[in-house]
Amino acid sequence: MAQGSKRRQQADQIEERKDDHIRICLEEDVKAKKITPGFEEVFLIHRALPEISRDNISLTTEFLKHKFSAPIIIEGITGGTGKAFEINATIAQAVEELGIGMGVGSQRAALENPKLERTYLIARKKAPNAFLVANIGGPQIIKEYDLERAKKAVEMIEADALAIHLNALQEAVQPEGETDYAGLLERLKEIASGLDVPVIVKETGAGISAEDAKKLKSAGVACIDVAGAGGTSWAAVEYHRARQRGDLSGQEVGRDLWDWGVPTVVSLVEVLQSADLQVIASGGVRSGSDIAKALALGADLAGFALPILSPALRSSEEVKSKLHLMMRQLRTVMFLVGAGSIETLKASPLIVAGRTAEWLRTRGFNLEVYARRGG
Repeated sequence: MAQGSKRRQQADQIEERKDDHIRICLEEDVKAKKITPGFEEVFLIHRALPEISRDNISLTTEFLKHKFSAPIIIEGITGGTGKAFEINATIAQAVEELGIGMGVGSQRAALENPKLERTYLIARKKAPNAFLVANIGGPQIIKEYDLERAKKAVEMIEADALAIHLNALQEAVQPEGETDYAGLLERLKEIASGLDVPVIVKETGAGISAEDAKKLKSAGVACIDVAGAGGTSWAAVEYHRARQRGDLSGQEVGRDLWDWGVPTVVSLVEVLQSADLQVIASGGVRSGSDIAKALALGADLAGFALPILSPALRSSEEVKSKLHLMMRQLRTVMFLVGAGSIETLKASPLIVAGRTAEWLRTRGFNLEVYARRGG
């Protein structure tokens, strides 16, 4: 098969897979079952005398030298399909109007087939001023994508940062998955040092440990997006794909690894206490109180994707409505702990309890530092 034909066939397969992922996330149960992100075991301390006005609370923050009106980023959902064009357009319009940020899904489809670039370009067209994150996969930078291809992904949407996603779990469950991760850290170093924009390394639902956070810092990345376990399970997504194809072996692998990973709160603490980097908390973030807890633990932004998927298929107004609700919830929690700003929230005392605390203490992390701060 000629190289051009092979690339087109590969692009077609990627497009079909992306459509599968959107459909399955909308129609099937893809949530973690026996593991949670851990937010229910984080307790902010209620202040009966908050001594602030809720109307004067500021949600503004700075992330990678960009100002955000609220500490929220919509995680990269998709790209490379007709439906992706619509989704990225509605999300981009909403984040532009609200002054927050968004990522696009993996740009591999467009890098293989330039005709699909429009499904990503629409993000910058609809959000000329918003913080946009380009996206390529870890396995691809090992064999296929050098620094020039990484630059192409950034230039495609005039991105403010490049996310390199790590999805070893999903690749391991996919029958067509790419499971050669040897040499990835060295390639990360090359790209991080050669790009003019910061590199964000993000997981995709299985979390990042302290050990890996230290390695990523040494590679020169600017931010880690923990994307911990407890939200959408990509092993579950691939389980459903296997079931629909009649792949019994694939189903069993996906079922077995449905709840694999480091829970979000655990991952967040491990990364924050091990590497001096900016951090995005994602993985099962579903409310403003989840956002508040993530920020109080030290995250710079909170990210989510699944809660926005259905609204994005309807309209940008629906997306904004969902985001306004989460911002109201966040502001209300900040009022109840007496935090008039994000920086004050980050200094507010909290308790980590239960299985999450047991995990972190067993791993040697300090939880008392959160409980004893504030005054």
